[in-house]
Amino acid sequence: MNAWWWDALAGALTGVLSGFGLGGGTLLMVYMTLPGKLEQHAAQSVNLLYFLPCAGASLISHIREKKVEFKAAIPAIGGGLITGALGAFISLQLDASWLRRAFGIGMLALGLRETFGKGARQPPER
Repeated sequence: MNAWWWDALAGALTGVLSGFGLGGGTLLMVYMTLPGKLEQHAAQSVNLLYFLPCAGASLISHIREKKVEFKAAIPAIGGGLITGALGAFISLQLDASWLRRAFGIGMLALGLRETFGKGARQPPER
């Protein structure tokens, strides 16, 4: 599956999900590590690069529609900058096979929660 068009198709389909805010990057990781056969660290790096233009393009639309809660975004961004850098440092110190298993377990847990979890959760009051 080394044809560039498979990668482009996967990027396009997961880009739509990213625009919806539905975890397209997570599904891109699954594609890259399973049929794409990329090593976990390489897939993570591609996913980070993929995220930047997808997030930028999506954010423009969300800002235009006044859907961004900046009060909530500012502290989240601050926390994400710090822990994202820390997480990247830690991830590069870990064996890729361990990361792959941890990612798979996380995806399985998320899938089970979404499938069997109790109804829609209400967001906290702001």
